Amino acid sequence: MTMIRTAVTGSLVASLLLASGGCRRFQQRQDDARAQETRQQEPARAQERPAEPRTTVIDDRPSARYLVTERPSVRPQGEDREPALTPEDLASPAPGAGTREGSSLERAREFRAMGDIRSALAELERAIAFNPRFTPALLEAGDLHFELGEIAMAERSFAAAARTEPRNFDAQFRHAGVLHQLGRMDEAVRAYLRALAVRPNEYDAMLGLSTAYLEARNPEQALPYAQRATRSRPRSGEARMHLGNTLAALNRHEEAVVEYRQAAELLPRPAPGLLLNMAESFNQLGRYAEMVGALTEVVAAEPSPVAYERLGSGLFRLRRYDESLRAFARAVEMDPTYAPALNGVAVCELNNYLWSGKSDGAARERAVEAMRASIRIDRSQPRIVELLRRYSQPAPEERVRDRP
Repeated sequence: MTMIRTAVTGSLVASLLLASGGCRRFQQRQDDARAQETRQQEPARAQERPAEPRTTVIDDRPSARYLVTERPSVRPQGEDREPALTPEDLASPAPGAGTREGSSLERAREFRAMGDIRSALAELERAIAFNPRFTPALLEAGDLHFELGEIAMAERSFAAAARTEPRNFDAQFRHAGVLHQLGRMDEAVRAYLRALAVRPNEYDAMLGLSTAYLEARNPEQALPYAQRATRSRPRSGEARMHLGNTLAALNRHEEAVVEYRQAAELLPRPAPGLLLNMAESFNQLGRYAEMVGALTEVVAAEPSPVAYERLGSGLFRLRRYDESLRAFARAVEMDPTYAPALNGVAVCELNNYLWSGKSDGAARERAVEAMRASIRIDRSQPRIVELLRRYSQPAPEERVRDRP
């Protein structure tokens, strides 16, 4: 992990500004010309700050990756999904037709169509009691439990269907989906693989498997399925975004940005999660003007403490310090318990204090207040503890504040 360094007098004062994964140095490419141009157009006010203050608190934190992923549905959603009914189905009786379990299943579907979910479930329980291996009723029951938010009950129904018919794609795929929702990633991966053994080119199963691998912090295994899903549906913004997330998790940020940009063009409107992830890849590449541009769109569309904190970090790196402080303060205003934003406020205020020649006692006190609040939230911050120890007491140069 490559850190940003600034020359200092005496000991280097380090700070935390947020997240996981180090700040890699990539060679500047053609896109960086735009970032350089933007930096050259920064407000004159920012240039009034010393380019490299003799003593400064710098943004020396590893950058946090806010990876936003979407978990798949328990039902395939893509355009290449096999039809629910085929001409052969219409020419033959439905499974269980003419049996007690078949009659209960039909009544359950009628209740479901009327919106009476509990009566539908009662009929399905009756059908399963008549025939515990009646897969259509098990799948229908799993769907209804899932709709009601009863995920554990849905998992039991889908698991029974998957055991009853191991070669039934819907049973395996829906079981994988609820295991994924429950966070049981190892089991979800196995279920997705069983579904793909039945339909090797099913887009939703490939995307679900790749997402499960990625959430299990295994991007190497996620990548081939993400690539297969994208090849299967190259015009899918969802697939492009997920491939970007996977590449970013592998620190292949140049490639990730390409995928994010394509996703933004393909989706009806760029999702804030997409822009947040793309901004973090810009951050990793040192393309801070583009990072700030993406985050400006995020806070306009869906403001959040995370987005404002990331925006503050990008503005800080562009030396737009006053704007950076306002962004961090906005994040704290939205969530006073968000420690990274409190740390950002502390960094900016400590710099104001140091740039004043240690005479601006009010700035130091605001920094100390922010650091104390941050440590109350998260005590495992040795750098903040050290900064607090160093700056908790006024320096001799500090002005005595006017007293009422």
